[in-house]
Amino acid sequence: MKKILTIALAIAAVGSVNAQKAVVDQAKKLSGKIDKVEEARALIKQASENPETANDVYTYYVGGKIEYDAHDNAVKKRMLNPKDESVDPIAMANQLINGYNMFMKAIPMEKDAPKPKYTKEMEKAITSHFNDYFQAGGNLYNNKDYYPGAYEAFMIYGDMKGQPFAEKAILALPDSTFTLGYFNAGISAYQGREYAKAAEAFKKGRLMGTDNAQNYIYELACWQTLSANDSTLTDKAKNEIEEIAKAGFSKFGMAEPIFINNLVNSLIQEERSEEALQIVKDQLAKGEAANLYGLLGFIYNRLNDDAQSVENYRKAASFADTDRDTLKQAAYKIFKTGTEMWNQDGKTAEQRKDIKTNYFEAAKAIAERAKALPGGENDSDLNYVIENIDYALDTYFPSGN
Repeated sequence: MKKILTIALAIAAVGSVNAQKAVVDQAKKLSGKIDKVEEARALIKQASENPETANDVYTYYVGGKIEYDAHDNAVKKRMLNPKDESVDPIAMANQLINGYNMFMKAIPMEKDAPKPKYTKEMEKAITSHFNDYFQAGGNLYNNKDYYPGAYEAFMIYGDMKGQPFAEKAILALPDSTFTLGYFNAGISAYQGREYAKAAEAFKKGRLMGTDNAQNYIYELACWQTLSANDSTLTDKAKNEIEEIAKAGFSKFGMAEPIFINNLVNSLIQEERSEEALQIVKDQLAKGEAANLYGLLGFIYNRLNDDAQSVENYRKAASFADTDRDTLKQAAYKIFKTGTEMWNQDGKTAEQRKDIKTNYFEAAKAIAERAKALPGGENDSDLNYVIENIDYALDTYFPSGN
């Protein structure tokens, strides 16, 4: 009796496996039928959740084939009739992503098989749709499916060169082809407020050697946002920002001042002031610029060297093309230093006059220049500095003397 029961249980197990395989076979019969995609997906989902077929390469091969066949048949319909309303570019984009994800789950399952049955077909399907992924990303982005939709499509496109099955034609393409995919993926995730994913995409583009400065700038913005929103990421953000800024400065130099600005700020935060000073001085040796003197003013201010800070901020403000932020910082530092000098006891009339002329009035003139630049009128911080300077002048020199 015991032996008969064991045999009965074995037969039941085989029956269960066959039943689940039948579900996959049923889904396969629907492949290519655009109007049956949802039904086919439901069957594959059922099989992928059942222990009997969850780890079977056939399940995911069929699942991916359903998606790619639906996409390709939609392409054929569109070629016959470009105005065919039954062809949905958003559905096609998602079919490409779903197909890729299914095949990328299936391919490793056959990795060690003596005679892989489906791998070559799946790899060919992925690579033959390489350019379609870029178009898919664009369609999803324009449909405001920034994340995960557009992000995933562009990442698949960007990652294609690194796939072990990438064809020669793909490998022969310039790196700029793939870095554009990464940049678009980063922008998509950034729009979707998925800043960690965006930073990952931008970093891939940067490490591949992109010439797009905006790629670096957005990567900086991602880490600044992540750090501001999550204190546990502060240390990692500092390291990432320094790495990005250093790479950006090395590649773009003073053509993009944002990189040396962030690099100097990172070094100051790490109390590496001498290193920051040397970088700025080395750059000044190549050519003077308002931004560089402004950075010296900033560094010396952090070192509590007021005399050097004021001197360099004055120099920065002496340039005709000084930017608004540098002018604002210069005005604030000169005014603040003048206030500290005013508060000291025992000033002579000549010293009071010097503070008025060379600190308060000089700071106001610089601040007014900043206010006249685009955006200055609505700069609340700048207006606050000007109000304080006016108050000091009216209070300490009521008769204008």
